[in-house]
Amino acid sequence: MRTNETVSLPAPAAGPDGRVTVWTRRAVAALFMVVGLGLGAGGAALAWYGGSPYYLLTGVAVLASGIMVWPRDPRGIPLYAAMLIWTTAWAVWEVGFEPWQLLPRLLAPFVLGLALLLPAVRRAGPRRPAAALGWPAFAGALILALAAGGLLHPDGPAEPILRRGIADRAPGPLAQPLARIDREDWPAFGNDQGGTRFSPLADLTPQNVGGLEVAWEAETGPDTPGPATALEATPIMVGDALYLCDGHNRVLALDAETGRERWRHDMSNGTPPSGKPCRGVAHYAVPDMTGPCAHRVIAASQTPELIALDAATGQPCTDFGKDGRVDLREGISAYPRGQYYVSSAPQIIRGKAVVGGGIPDGQFWGGPSGVIRAFDARTGDLAWAFDPGHPDRIGAPPPGETYTPSSPNSWAPISADEALGLVYLPMGNATPDNFGGLRRPFDEEVSSAVIALDAETGRLRWSFQATHHDIWDYDTPSQPTLVDLPTANGVRPALIQPTKRGEVFVLDRETGRPIKPVTEVAAPQGDIGAGERLAPTQPASLDLPAFRGATLRESDMWGATPLDQMLCRILFRQSRYEGHLTPITLGKPVLIDPGSVGGVNWGSASIDVDRGIMIANWMRFPDRVELVTREVANQRQLTLSDGQSPGGDADRPMLNTPYGAYGGLFMSPLGVPCTAPPWGLTAAVDLTSGRLLWSKPLGTVRDTGPLDIPSMLPLTVGTPVSGGAVTTRGGLVFVGASMDRTFRALDVATGRELWQARLPGGGNATPMTYRSPVSGRQFVVVAAGGKPPLAISLGTKLVAYALPR
Repeated sequence: MRTNETVSLPAPAAGPDGRVTVWTRRAVAALFMVVGLGLGAGGAALAWYGGSPYYLLTGVAVLASGIMVWPRDPRGIPLYAAMLIWTTAWAVWEVGFEPWQLLPRLLAPFVLGLALLLPAVRRAGPRRPAAALGWPAFAGALILALAAGGLLHPDGPAEPILRRGIADRAPGPLAQPLARIDREDWPAFGNDQGGTRFSPLADLTPQNVGGLEVAWEAETGPDTPGPATALEATPIMVGDALYLCDGHNRVLALDAETGRERWRHDMSNGTPPSGKPCRGVAHYAVPDMTGPCAHRVIAASQTPELIALDAATGQPCTDFGKDGRVDLREGISAYPRGQYYVSSAPQIIRGKAVVGGGIPDGQFWGGPSGVIRAFDARTGDLAWAFDPGHPDRIGAPPPGETYTPSSPNSWAPISADEALGLVYLPMGNATPDNFGGLRRPFDEEVSSAVIALDAETGRLRWSFQATHHDIWDYDTPSQPTLVDLPTANGVRPALIQPTKRGEVFVLDRETGRPIKPVTEVAAPQGDIGAGERLAPTQPASLDLPAFRGATLRESDMWGATPLDQMLCRILFRQSRYEGHLTPITLGKPVLIDPGSVGGVNWGSASIDVDRGIMIANWMRFPDRVELVTREVANQRQLTLSDGQSPGGDADRPMLNTPYGAYGGLFMSPLGVPCTAPPWGLTAAVDLTSGRLLWSKPLGTVRDTGPLDIPSMLPLTVGTPVSGGAVTTRGGLVFVGASMDRTFRALDVATGRELWQARLPGGGNATPMTYRSPVSGRQFVVVAAGGKPPLAISLGTKLVAYALPR
């Protein structure tokens, strides 16, 4: 018996099979060396910036493993096995057992390790793979690594805003509903002037909603030539018809029972589409009028013009403006194409159609005015104009003058209170967003605020600022929601204002004073460059949750693989970041969290007025913005955005200022977010107590993935979201909004998903519901239009669901 004799490895065969074995082994070795070099080089850079040394050490190990495999050194396989063990321990130590956090840390290394099990590679070493450890020893070491990582993981308190469970018990019906809503149609963008997005219909319930099926689909296309524009409209329903607009200058009327098209009106008048969406239209019944245009649809074209159409035929109302049109460019200073638009529905109050206007972010100082105007809904005559630069002037500017350029604008949905005679507008910035050094005192008063204007005169009644001296693009994007809120001091007329910052403010809608406490908290400061200043404090709502994540850490960085996760970590370390409201300064890019998409965006909130529950879709998706000098901006040839291409406002030339900027969503080189999921969630809050009832990720990765390649995996991750939700007296929440082309029904009390259906495009609009006067059935309708900037599948269909007849 020979006990000390060394076992020699057989020499590779000299024939074709032997050459295949050699080249297979060397290909695997070369792959490991390339991966190791990438991890090692990137890891060295990350360590240089003060980041984790893991990638450097692991890169060296993978490189060494590849070098050993190349000449058939038997130590290469156990070295890689040891790397897998410490990687497992490190991953669990960093993120615990959160599956989506572990995925990029562990999946790729273990999949890559499978190459070492190929026969051509295994024959390069001892006859038993991983001989230095043995499979039982390797499995045992992995178990120990998991245990050690779990024990050492710094288990801090979980973020309640991200908890995935459902409520143990929801609040019961209120003694007095928050609003008196008792109708079966959907006559305005938010169903009512106060934008509650609540329907009193109760035909659909948690018990029967699973029986919903497609009742009809309406094609709003075919597309006309022009930019890729999403169908983001929420139709209104009046009588027996639906009315909506699209991003290609069209207004349509559909039969509410069948979806059959009744008429279609082209608003273009020779003006090509601007690339901006049209999210809704308004309806007005002219008092004491019969015949054509007694009922009219009022919409904004992409010229922009205000258009009045007969609700029955779609023909222009010739008694409105000039042949049914009012040119909204009148009184606006000259501007390049795409720099002024209207995307939200007009708001009707006391016989007037009120409209704001949007100005693209970050383009130039001296751009179009953000003037807010009201027009007589019958004649189209200007009733009043609110121009912050001329607060005492009610009418149009004198001949030869314009409304104040670069004043704060209101692009988001508008609300109104007919009884109080007030119209409420969420306000944006005086452009450009990332530099405020040229803003005037009257700009500062109403920028990034919610304001109340007198519906008869347009005079400012009150203003509440959600972000002081906003340089982060935190314009107020959501429709103010109006309810009557029970308080210790009796029922108060309330206004609920969600924000991109994630703060939700509850104000007295008559006075603008907070109902729920608001405090000023210290904001980060620092060297900000010539001509700029920072607000020392920012408002925070005390009794309601803030819809934003915790302060980011390097370990929160994400990616599809360890390589792009490492690159995201490097970008994080190269950025200035001091938490929420980090100042935008020269020198290095800045992380803005929440980013310019929210928090809560134009999808706004929906209120179950029976139970006092607020539903909001929200985002956890930072921006990364770099501020540069005018000289550098000119060198980079930052150009004006005309709205013609998705993500076209990444260039922020900020002309006529000392600076320019470049930025957008914080993404990895593979086109996936640099921060860990969930990115999009939906949540419920008890408005009476301020307590979070439930919060859950919204959307799966089925229709998305690295490089925009669909993964086809129905795994809930919480995708980026765009669009709002609807609540009903039947106890349901209907919501699309996610990236996975799915329309869902949730239990409003618990958040439990009750039903879902696939859509022909992304459901990135706010749905609506009504009862058909023909069949008496309750229909739920959503636009399946997608979202170009988020790479969500585009579509041109409106889809209606109902229970079978």
